[in-house]
Amino acid sequence: MSEERNKHQITRKDARGCFVESLNDVFTIGKTHFAFASYDLSKPAGQRQTNNVHIYINVDEFLELCRKLECGELRYMMQSKRNSADKTPLYQSLGGTSAENLKKQKRSRPDGKSLSRTLQLICGSKSDFLLVADSGPGETDTKGLIVPKFGNKPENHVAVSMSFQSLSELFLMTKTHYTAWLSAWYGKWTNNKMSSQDISCSASYPTENHSESPNIPMPLF
Repeated sequence: MSEERNKHQITRKDARGCFVESLNDVFTIGKTHFAFASYDLSKPAGQRQTNNVHIYINVDEFLELCRKLECGELRYMMQSKRNSADKTPLYQSLGGTSAENLKKQKRSRPDGKSLSRTLQLICGSKSDFLLVADSGPGETDTKGLIVPKFGNKPENHVAVSMSFQSLSELFLMTKTHYTAWLSAWYGKWTNNKMSSQDISCSASYPTENHSESPNIPMPLF
């Protein structure tokens, strides 16, 4: 394995002039991270990246998408949409950063709007799927959701052509890594809890009427 490999990278899938990679750096806050990028090899080194979009999906939502992939529901949905010429996405995720949070981070947009980031999984014409990531101006609605306001002209656009196999590899490898991380987290928490109990027991023995301390669950995220 290359020493220069991104230490957070789980896997990467390449298409013509673009790629998507899965990262493990936000498992601790209950999200999966997919980084999309497109590039132009005709440009000088250091200036080849043309578009870049980072997508964050809640783990529970991502696991439900994996369930549809594993049980065959997603394949059925894809075939149904193709047979009916339905162009709507098989899956869509709306996210981003509000104008208020951008201001706090000192990254406000020149137009003062929120930053919208969207992900769509659609049926491809020359491949099974297109995994499309876009970003651009957005507005925060009354529910706190960031609604894209860039129409069909996003500031960043990356569309990765994928087969059913490559999409499965991307999603299921990410799921496997998250499951491993979660198991390790529980193992570490359990070991720490047992160590604390051993120290407590060695320091003092409870009397007959001693009431045990309540088990207070440790927050996961």
